[in-house]
Amino acid sequence: MISGLVHLDLTKDAKVDWGQLDYLVIDMPPGTGDVQLSVSQNIPIAGAVIISTPQDVALLDAHKGAEMFRKVHVPVLGLVQNMSVFQCPKCKHETHIFGADGVKDLAKTLGLDILGDIPLHVNIRETCDSGQPVVISQPQSDAVDQHCESLNRCMALVKVEIKQAKAYLKIAMEIVRRLPEPPA
Repeated sequence: MISGLVHLDLTKDAKVDWGQLDYLVIDMPPGTGDVQLSVSQNIPIAGAVIISTPQDVALLDAHKGAEMFRKVHVPVLGLVQNMSVFQCPKCKHETHIFGADGVKDLAKTLGLDILGDIPLHVNIRETCDSGQPVVISQPQSDAVDQHCESLNRCMALVKVEIKQAKAYLKIAMEIVRRLPEPPA
């Protein structure tokens, strides 16, 4: 059912007019299920970013997801460690609720870069629950700065992938232009 919606909303036969987009970010559930396969097989993707908490069970899904994208020839741009540490708003003590450095270790195993390390912030949850995400209500906060750092790294990598794809397309077009005409 969800893969059908992906097809209806994101392919060339889409019923939704997305207009001219620079980027379309698709937040998918963890794992390697129908949604991920449908998206990767039906939509041209510049790259995937794997986001995971550093706990062991989440890392298993993150590893499977990265391998699945590689198998379907979608570049994995890197990993983001989410909810990496909790800092008490009163005493500033830091606690690694979900473990420490699990995503960083996975990145080394997969030969990928870490694009960001996002701490667990109470104010992110509170501002989202109130309908005023932290990027709107507190645009100068550390939480926004950390998210923007990760986003900028992702955007830079996507631009590199698009540039490389355009270069390959140009070469392919030149090769096709030089091919002899097929016999009639």
